[in-house]
Parts: sequence; C-alpha cells; structure tokens
Amino acid sequence: MSSLRYLSALSLFACFAAPVAAQTWTSCNPLNTTDCPADTALGTNHTWDFVAASAGDPWNITAGTIISGSSGAEFTINERGDAPTIQSEFYIFGGEVEVWMKAATGQGVVSSIVLESDDLDEVDWELIGGNDTHVESNYFGKGNTTSYDRAVWHPIDKPHQNFHNYTTRWTKEQIEWFIDGASVRVLKSGDANGGKNFPQTPMNVRLGVWAAGDKANNNYTVQWAGGETDYDKGPYTMYVHSARITDFSSGSEYSYGDQTGSWTSIKIKPGNSTIEKELNAPPPMTASQRWNKLSPAGKIGVGSAVGASSLALVALAALYCIRQRKAGRKERAMADADFERETAQLMAYRQRMAKGGFAVSSREV
Repeated sequence: MSSLRYLSALSLFACFAAPVAAQTWTSCNPLNTTDCPADTALGTNHTWDFVAASAGDPWNITAGTIISGSSGAEFTINERGDAPTIQSEFYIFGGEVEVWMKAATGQGVVSSIVLESDDLDEVDWELIGGNDTHVESNYFGKGNTTSYDRAVWHPIDKPHQNFHNYTTRWTKEQIEWFIDGASVRVLKSGDANGGKNFPQTPMNVRLGVWAAGDKANNNYTVQWAGGETDYDKGPYTMYVHSARITDFSSGSEYSYGDQTGSWTSIKIKPGNSTIEKELNAPPPMTASQRWNKLSPAGKIGVGSAVGASSLALVALAALYCIRQRKAGRKERAMADADFERETAQLMAYRQRMAKGGFAVSSREV
C-alpha cells in the first residue's frame, strides 16, 4: 500500500494553482513554530515494486485512488478535481531517490516527483502531458517563489510512451539530477542564492499527477502546463513501476534545533527508525525452517513429545475398541437369552395346541 496530499501548486507557480492542490504544502512549518513533531527517518535504503503491490505502508494515499496494474502503480485523472498522489511516511536527510516512471499524457497534465521538507525546501521533476521531448528539473528553498528562473528543461525520448529512470542525488554540497543514469544537471549549494535557497532540511517523497491546465488556475500556470486541460479526452494516467530510496543519514528521527532551517540545525536521534525495522524485518519462517533451527536436543524433545502423543492416541483408540467389543458381547448375550426364552415359550405353546389345549392364559404365552 502505507502518498501525497495535493494542497498548493506542485509547479513553479505553486502559489497560483487553485482547485487541485499540489504537493508543495506542509502541516507544520518549524520556521514559524517550535512545537512541530519530529520527522520519522528512513535510515536505510529500500526498493518498492509497485507492480507487485500498490502503495501501502510506509506510504499514504493522500488524494484520489491508486491501483496496481501490470505496469505498476496507476495514478489516473478521470475527471476534473482528480489529483491522485502518494506521500512517504518517512523522511531522508540527504539521499538518493530513483523512480521508474511513465508520464501521463494530456494537455495541461503534470506528472511529478517531489522531495518536500516541513519548511518548504523542495526538489522536483515535472513532466508536461503535451511535451513529448523535454522534462523539467526544479528546486525551491523555504518556499521562496519570488522568482521562477530555477527551472531547467532536459531533452528526453517519449516520456509518455516509455518508462524512464529519474534520479535525484542530494547532499549538503549539491543536488544532481539524472535521466536513465546520465547526469543532466548539478546545483551547487552556493549557487542557490548563496546557499539560502539551497534545499537542506529533511524531506519526504511525493509522487502524483494533477491538472495544472485546469481552467480555474492562473493563466500563467495554464500556459506553462501547455494549455487548458480537456477532461473529456481522458483518462490520463501516470505509471510508477518502482522506487528506490536511500537515506544518507542514519537515526530514528530528525528534528529542528532552531528556526534557521539550516543543515547544521537538524538534530538526529540515534537508533533505528520504526520504518527501518518494519522494512528490514525478516519474513515469517516456514515450518521446515523452524525445524532446521532447532538444536539436536530440541529436535529429540519434539520427537519424544510427538511420539508420546502418538502412543497416547493409540492407547485411547485401543481402549475405545475394547469397550466397544465388551458392549457388543453383552448386547449379544442379552439377545441370545431373549431368543432362547421366546423359543421355549413357543415350543410349550405348540405342545398344548397338539393336546387340544386351546385356551391359553396370556401369562403362559
């Protein structure tokens, strides 16, 4: 199953997008308050196969319905207002996110892979439904949307017909974007407004599709998305085959030590995260595996117990048979006695009849 909630615009123009609510949102911004809950760490690496199963733990489906098909998880816009999305329950603090995805078609439809922090640091992949030759990479720091000059468009071959590997590698020094294993962009920390706009706080992962071309959106957003979305020509489906995510930090939780939103302000709680324990827990052992793990003495003990139980069952069965035989013999003896008595009475009756003794009392019969 364990997904994103679309609330404000996922695109460069997040502040203008209206009804579909995209992935760039936060439930508690630690730059504005000191009582935000700690973020559960991934603390390991894991691959999710969405062909084998749809989004589940540790992902939350926060909008729409997502199903698993032969091509992977299916995120489908069937009608206006649909924006199926998932968001991870875990965060990474530095790491690598690799997603095999086939983008949705449709004018104005945006397929996206987003890394988002509580204080609105953001790293994006965005694919436009009507653009079959380019994909966009983008980033934001602390929700700063004072300019829209951070996007870069990269050549790609038929992203709506073919699956491609979109990878983001993030460290405190730089962010690097890869398409099918080839590096297409590198952003150094100092190149993001002297580091102020460089994403540097723990981020969760969000996957989803939405209609930036909805007629209720700002005209600039609609034009960026390639024009107004025609829902009658749908449905429009984004497919996610798999996702491999690595957390470069280790610990159980990440929290903000102050309200600067800097890399150095993040506190890492030691230990294994609950997510890591669940993901790395061994599968239940089979009966043969449990038997093989027993010591020789344990196997003897089990064998003795089984043998004793078998003997007890045999003894019970034998006792039952003996009782049944005894009961049978008793019933047969009683039946034989009745037969002999009735035979004797019948013979006496015939003798009286032969002598002409027709009047016979009921007591004699």
